[in-house]
Amino acid sequence: MSAVFVVYICLLWFASNSRSAVAPQLPVKHVSEKGLSASDLEKLPKTSGKELIRGTECAVCLDEIEPEQPARVVPGCNHGFHLQCADTWLSKNSCCPVCRAKLQPQQIYASSDDNPC
Repeated sequence: MSAVFVVYICLLWFASNSRSAVAPQLPVKHVSEKGLSASDLEKLPKTSGKELIRGTECAVCLDEIEPEQPARVVPGCNHGFHLQCADTWLSKNSCCPVCRAKLQPQQIYASSDDNPC
């Protein structure tokens, strides 16, 4: 009976060591969306806090957008954010932080055509 127990322990030890030699297969989160480039961000409309249409709370930092602060408006849904907050978010995600509407390339280029600057 002792011999069977020793063989069993050896098999368990061997099995655990052989699994650790191979890298464990951890689930990997694939990034399906890529954020906007710096040139695309520059094409999005800029405004000030006093000209925002849909509220003055930045959903990224949860702070009020003061009337004199620069803001960015997401084309399509017209949600507004602090300029720096929006650029940080949109450089990593190509969707609106509030409604999750995906920014389409034609929206980016259409908004830059509207802005003659």
